[in-house]
Amino acid sequence: MTINRQNVLRSNRECYQRMTAADAPLCRIVSDEELANPLKTVDRIGWLGGDIRGWTVLCLAAGGGRQSCLYAAAGADVTVVDLSPAMLELDRQAAAQRKYPVRLFEGSMDDLSMLSPQSFDLVIHPVSSCYLPDITAIYAQVARVTRPGGLYVSQHKTPVSLQASMHRGNGHYELRHDYYRTDPVPPPETTTPVSRRLREPGAVEFLHRWEQLIGGLCRSGFVVEDLVEPMHASSDAARDTFADRARVIAPYVRIKARRTASAHRSSPDASTAKESSLWLPD
Repeated sequence: MTINRQNVLRSNRECYQRMTAADAPLCRIVSDEELANPLKTVDRIGWLGGDIRGWTVLCLAAGGGRQSCLYAAAGADVTVVDLSPAMLELDRQAAAQRKYPVRLFEGSMDDLSMLSPQSFDLVIHPVSSCYLPDITAIYAQVARVTRPGGLYVSQHKTPVSLQASMHRGNGHYELRHDYYRTDPVPPPETTTPVSRRLREPGAVEFLHRWEQLIGGLCRSGFVVEDLVEPMHASSDAARDTFADRARVIAPYVRIKARRTASAHRSSPDASTAKESSLWLPD
């Protein structure tokens, strides 16, 4: 199937324009409570070392008036790239209100040509890679703008979450969609609070396999230092709620990776993968 990139970008831009107009939860600016301790808000597990003052930070596909202000409040020099003008306008309003000097660029995460090479100490990338078919193109752009030794913290929808049904059928969640696919994942079978929490209505989304999420990251010039699955499950959650589904299916994965001096760009197949050695940190 041939994917028209411009049509995908247009659909996903319009999706977030609508969500912003509807004041969706993902499109609300940062609160004073969150800004009271900004680094704790964005880095509860301590991946950033406790002090980012003076860092250059790229908030990639992270418009909406929240991420930019939190990193600026923590002392960073912040740049935002986002596809949606409405989401960028929220950043502009939030930054102006608090007098944070934030740079804003409208663009797609797979084309960062407006940014200089090796210009960021940290790239923070909330869930959004699902909106483009080729995650390696995103990784290549992030690798280009991240300085050697810099950090890339990204979060993604897990493959199985995009494969699975939104509600229990016969007591179980079912795998509905192929794992090895290049076409967009079909929209949810029903529109409910659970499906709206997991899938943005009207967005065009693509499933990225684990070898693309992790292997592609490594082949783009990064070393994975940590990986977590943010906990959204609840043992006493009511049936067919978001927390109930999260008991069975982790919805997201968060990855900490560090930029190396060079990239290994070969794409292993099944035969070479068996012969690959495992890199371990010193």
